[in-house]
Amino acid sequence: MRAVPPAPLRSVLTGGPGAGKSTLLAALAAKGVPTFPEVARAILQSSGGMAMRAERPMDFAMAMLDAELAAWHRAESGPALYDRGFPDIAGFLELEGLAVPDKLDQICHDLRYTGPIFRAPPWRMIYAPDSERTQDWEQAVASDTAIGSAWLRYGYALIDLPLAPIAERAAFVQYHLQ
Repeated sequence: MRAVPPAPLRSVLTGGPGAGKSTLLAALAAKGVPTFPEVARAILQSSGGMAMRAERPMDFAMAMLDAELAAWHRAESGPALYDRGFPDIAGFLELEGLAVPDKLDQICHDLRYTGPIFRAPPWRMIYAPDSERTQDWEQAVASDTAIGSAWLRYGYALIDLPLAPIAERAAFVQYHLQ
């Protein structure tokens, strides 16, 4: 009988918009941590992405799911740290008042992240809207709540990142990834 290799370590940075996830991910990538950037931002930056988000949130969610699945499969051979994950999409849909499709629900149950799930809590001091992050502060906090609830509902424990400079946050994540 052939031994099945262990699943690669897959960890996630999650949380509401503007909490420093992408900045932290870039800092960790510079230190050699294998990372995958946020798929939603790439979709928003593509032609028609902002309109799809505003006018067809279910289509936007399914585009995020397709991109997350592609990132998942690219990390088949080694560790990975993702900027957001499948339960983030479920949280987004619930925030929009939409039902989570069976396909997404099944993926959230079946494709499990095996490493720590880090939550970047809302941090007023660093929050700033930009061309893709159009939520105001209250909406960003509501997004964090919905996303965090989705992760918990799918059986994950969240590790809150410290509200600290990027070097300290990066050291915190690296410590927990060992």
